[in-house]
Amino acid sequence: GSDYQKGLPFCRENTLLQLRAQMQCGFLQTDRKLYKFGLDSRLRFPYDMSLDFYAFQTKGEEIMQAMTKQRHMDMLNGPLWSKLPRYALPVAATGILGQLFNAADVAVVGNFTGELRTVAVAAVGANSPVIGLLLNLFIGIALGANVVIANAIGRGDRETVHRAVHTSIVTALVGGVLVALFGQLVAGGLMGLLNVPEDVYPLALSYLRIYLLGMPVILLYNFEAAIFRSIGDTKMPLAALTVSGILNVLLNLFFVIVLKMNVNGVAIATVLSNAVSSVLLLRRLLHGDLVRVELRELRIDRNAFNKIMRIGLPAGIQTAIFSLSNIIIQSAINSLGTVVMAASSAAFNIEIIAYDVLNSFSQACTTFVGQNYGAGKIDRCKKTMFLCLIEDFIASAVAIALVLLTGKYILAIFNSDPEVIAIGYTRLLFLFGSYIFTLTYEILSGYLRGFGISLAPAILTLFGVCGVRIFWIKAIFPMHRTFQSILLAYPISLATTTVLIIAALLICRPAHKIAARSGKQTQA
Repeated sequence: GSDYQKGLPFCRENTLLQLRAQMQCGFLQTDRKLYKFGLDSRLRFPYDMSLDFYAFQTKGEEIMQAMTKQRHMDMLNGPLWSKLPRYALPVAATGILGQLFNAADVAVVGNFTGELRTVAVAAVGANSPVIGLLLNLFIGIALGANVVIANAIGRGDRETVHRAVHTSIVTALVGGVLVALFGQLVAGGLMGLLNVPEDVYPLALSYLRIYLLGMPVILLYNFEAAIFRSIGDTKMPLAALTVSGILNVLLNLFFVIVLKMNVNGVAIATVLSNAVSSVLLLRRLLHGDLVRVELRELRIDRNAFNKIMRIGLPAGIQTAIFSLSNIIIQSAINSLGTVVMAASSAAFNIEIIAYDVLNSFSQACTTFVGQNYGAGKIDRCKKTMFLCLIEDFIASAVAIALVLLTGKYILAIFNSDPEVIAIGYTRLLFLFGSYIFTLTYEILSGYLRGFGISLAPAILTLFGVCGVRIFWIKAIFPMHRTFQSILLAYPISLATTTVLIIAALLICRPAHKIAARSGKQTQA
């Protein structure tokens, strides 16, 4: 506006004087306020500033790296072996705490709903595949935002960072509203497709409808968390979720014990808690430094949106395929009765703890590779992949050992029925036996996504996971209608997918091709 134009000569004169002084005396600590001013206000210098503007533009990468180093994790320099777990473990803790939302729902309804306890646990568990399908699709898209922002930070492109951040926020809110509306229309049909027993159906449908109403705030939190992780800040999403997690448990107890509600009460508690976590992160972004959200600039930038979707949509489809295949498996589990449903639901809430540890290193691999690829540090990208494989194996082995040692006691928290505990522990043994395939598959997929290669892993997952599991449930399970027969679909499908992803990596060889291309450009 007019105020901006009137202030421009003053801003230009003073900014250029400070920039010239910095070029003479170096990148001093006392001068960082200038850079913070430039980043926060996103002052768009006109292109007629000649050499002075060019000097500022060439300092872009140094500015971004200095801000990252000052306030967030520096992924471009220093030892990787210590930084990867520092990044990954808060992500794992965040995932585990998020899973405790659902675990708290299951535990409360399993202990405080009287005669309905087994039916209520089964109702919450029956929704896990559907909710996972929706969340994984958008979490994958959020991962696309993570890669785009991380890559822009590595290049020192603050304008792309700004546009991608605001596009991500709007995408989350619009997507959440659309999912909430469409979900209400198809909720009943989904429960029917899952073969939910008649005694479980009413409670399962009630839980799903309420949960869907909270999709805007649930997706907003996940996109905000992706923004923070792209700049190396994994502790802020964890802090926000810790606050909302405590609130979730308190609200669960209040609605079920005091107000005598059942699954509808725990669903309301989950939505309210997610609203709190999303508001906490949004407030932090409104006062950020390296990335800042300005409400008046919330809009979808077409170029940023296309980049995010090009990487994020295949990643979302890839993770959603897992959930789709799990819906097919859940349908087979439901056909075995309420006890098996309750046992599988309780075991899933424990098993996911180890998976969150495993998956956190995949996210670390994607973000570190994304930033270093943007900065042109290809050797560091390859080193990231190998270190993630090693460190993820160690961390996952520890997590699995702890879960197996305490598994029966934790299952008893959800449901004290001995049959439920025995069946649930059987699921844990089968699933953890296939985690070596899951680990390899996740890290290699994360590595490829860091380079922007997202479609190939999604297509291979479609065949390796979804295709194998559909075939197994349709062709093998009818001949051997046991819970163990269903569980065999997991290691077989994951091993198949791992082989396919390894083949894709050997064919794509992104680091080798980029290094070769850079060498040719240097020679030219």
